[in-house]
Amino acid sequence: MRGMAPPSPGKRDAPMNLHESINLIHALSTLYMVGLIWFVQVVHYPLFALISEADYKKYQSEHVTRTGWVVGPPMLAEALSALWLAIQPSSFVDGIIPWIGLLLVLIIWLATALFSVPAHNILSIGFNEKAHTRLVRTNWVRTIAWSLRAPLALYLLTIAA
Repeated sequence: MRGMAPPSPGKRDAPMNLHESINLIHALSTLYMVGLIWFVQVVHYPLFALISEADYKKYQSEHVTRTGWVVGPPMLAEALSALWLAIQPSSFVDGIIPWIGLLLVLIIWLATALFSVPAHNILSIGFNEKAHTRLVRTNWVRTIAWSLRAPLALYLLTIAA
């Protein structure tokens, strides 16, 4: 037809298959969480110490509620897609790579349950310097694990393409 541009080189004609879609969800949720965890680690958690004592309890309560909405869906999408990719790996992928990624997800979830949630529970009563320090220090486990997941997720995404 006149006036229509030719297809660009390398453009796909076929829609994404299920495996490619799950890889995309996996990569996007992982990369989102990597960016978010670095913000939390470097900016957000350290600033807890600057909230006034009078406002801290309300601040912490709002933090937990709002953070749940921001991290819950992507963490769940990441975990479910990582599990699916480990169980149903692409034929082009070294089978150990998705399992390493899934292990890192498990480490993140365990660190959240064993370190972050208990610290936030203590902080919900009021600012506690010891709990705050523990929260910032132990959050490095999640920060490092998510940072290690990023190249794995990108690798799986490029292999699926």
